[in-house]
Amino acid sequence: MMTEQAGPRQLVDDVVRAEQVGFDFSVTSDHYFPWLDSQGHAPYAWSVLGAAAQATSSIPLTTYVTCPTVRYHPAVVAQKAATLQLLSEGRFRLGLGSGENLNEHVVGQGWPSADVRQEMLEEAIEIIRALFGGGYVTHHGTHYDVDSAKLWDLPDQPPPIGVAVSGRQSCRLAGQLADILIATEPKSELVQEFERNGGSGKPRIGQIPVCYDPDRDAAIARAHDQFRWFGSGWKVNSELPGPASFAGATQFVRPEDVAASIPCGDDVEEFTQLIRPFVDAGFTDVALVQIGGDHQRPFLDWAEKQLLPALREL
Repeated sequence: MMTEQAGPRQLVDDVVRAEQVGFDFSVTSDHYFPWLDSQGHAPYAWSVLGAAAQATSSIPLTTYVTCPTVRYHPAVVAQKAATLQLLSEGRFRLGLGSGENLNEHVVGQGWPSADVRQEMLEEAIEIIRALFGGGYVTHHGTHYDVDSAKLWDLPDQPPPIGVAVSGRQSCRLAGQLADILIATEPKSELVQEFERNGGSGKPRIGQIPVCYDPDRDAAIARAHDQFRWFGSGWKVNSELPGPASFAGATQFVRPEDVAASIPCGDDVEEFTQLIRPFVDAGFTDVALVQIGGDHQRPFLDWAEKQLLPALREL
């Protein structure tokens, strides 16, 4: 449920269809801006998730990911997550990350350095965990204050917390504080560092963009138009402040560069071969991000008949 490329009603319709065709879980980005103007959307993810919780009955819902440090205070994130866990009857997973300047700059608080963002994320998770535990929470830390906060509507089981990682520091944090690893690269060293720091036996979710279309050239063109930023790496992507910056930073990326890393078209073998590295690296789950909101429905229909059966054999 990529909020950058579809409006709220379509996102809900799409996850309903994804549940029908047999996807094991769903993920929802939490953006204030699209990466590029051509994507064209950015509805409020938590409203979409509330509607999705009522429109579906079995598919897990996941923030992928929410930044609980600048745009949102962690005490408010804890309240939203607890409410969504109740609405979904236990199907919600709270994916968290240190965020991107693209979305967090809007509240005018500046954009901290990467090390400070990791400190803020760690403190935010501690606050969220404390509130999930029930009772009143007062906290006066390095980055946040909480004054006698309490969640009055708590689920019996709090939502599992996932943490997005990109390097050793974030893997250590995830291993120590998270229930789920989230990553966008099929690197076995991320899984290994996560496990060394307490993540052994916990779910590990990878992500790969895909672009389905019976016309492979059309798929490549669409992937280049909307997703050419993906290969820039998190150190770049987390710092750029707006869609114009991403357009400038990726102006020399060629369609063939995109096609080399993103499966495009309708060749099931190509899709499975580019997804396989996540399996080989030790990931337990893979989120498929279909590029192009208008093409989500045909992708889901094709996935039901061809892609999902092939992936299950992996």
